[in-house]
Amino acid sequence: MAEYLVNLLNHIKGISFNGWVIFGFVGQFLFSMRFILQWIHSERVKKSVIPVAFWYFSLSGGITLFIYALHQQDPVFMFGQGLGIIIYLRNLYFVYKNGIKATES
Repeated sequence: MAEYLVNLLNHIKGISFNGWVIFGFVGQFLFSMRFILQWIHSERVKKSVIPVAFWYFSLSGGITLFIYALHQQDPVFMFGQGLGIIIYLRNLYFVYKNGIKATES
């Protein structure tokens, strides 16, 4: 385990944090915020709910990560994020078609 961590740290030291890497981290941050937001919102209302902002964070993070995947030329990552973007857009369509309040309660 210790050898793995040493190798990981050596690998990380070799990463150049250029604009694309920062862009990818921003996308990952946006994507991760959806879960934090959902957790906080659910704690406040004391039940599991998905606030509308969850879908906006999903969409913005998904689009950012999809662009990053295009740059990296990673078809697995592109497929996963591309499919997610379609799902997030569809959920936002339902939110506005059926009214925002229906999804927040």
